[in-house]
Amino acid sequence: MPAEGGPHTAAADASARPTLSWRVRIAIALGGTLLKVLGWTWRLQIIGRDALAARPKGTNPVVFTLWHGQMLACLYGHKIKTGVLISEHRDGEIISQIVAMFGAFGIRGSSSRGGTRALLEAVRVARQGTDIAFTPDGPRGPRYSYAPGPLILAHRAGIPIVTITAHADRMWQLRSWDHFEIPKPFAKVTVLYGAPQLLADADVREAAERVEEFSADMQEKVRAVAALSAARS
Repeated sequence: MPAEGGPHTAAADASARPTLSWRVRIAIALGGTLLKVLGWTWRLQIIGRDALAARPKGTNPVVFTLWHGQMLACLYGHKIKTGVLISEHRDGEIISQIVAMFGAFGIRGSSSRGGTRALLEAVRVARQGTDIAFTPDGPRGPRYSYAPGPLILAHRAGIPIVTITAHADRMWQLRSWDHFEIPKPFAKVTVLYGAPQLLADADVREAAERVEEFSADMQEKVRAVAALSAARS
């Protein structure tokens, strides 16, 4: 990724990405289509998104935070152009192509690899008016751990953080570190957007030290969305 403010071209991005075999590309296309078909069956309720969706294009960007295991339901119901921080590993390229099918785009890098470059690029994109999505417990966990990346990004870009949490009344959970959630056909899926939280800390180091506070807030939102889901008729 180029440094903040530097040149950014599709050709440069493409040259840095791992090459996927034709079999993998076909699997991605089929898998993405199946996920879309599955999503069409969900009974989706989205709470707190209307004001964000109504913003004029290119204004008032935010940093969305969502847990890695809830990514599928959150992105399916999102419908807002957003850059998603994604690992530079080979599986990151697969995820990048899948999220593109849901109207998002990848910003490559993670806390474990390419993190500084990715954050600089994310700041540049945010300052141009585009929202950024961050999984603070990705790409390797532990589940529900909160890395300081979104706090650093939000402070440097001067934009608020908005949580997204989801709950399905019926789902499959993978045996992965994040217990990745796949709502079953015709599941009731509830997605909750939190209120924007602007960081007023004196410096980025002070902002980064608030990980426990924001982790607790996101876990409380997980409980809140589960309660909202249970209350649905």
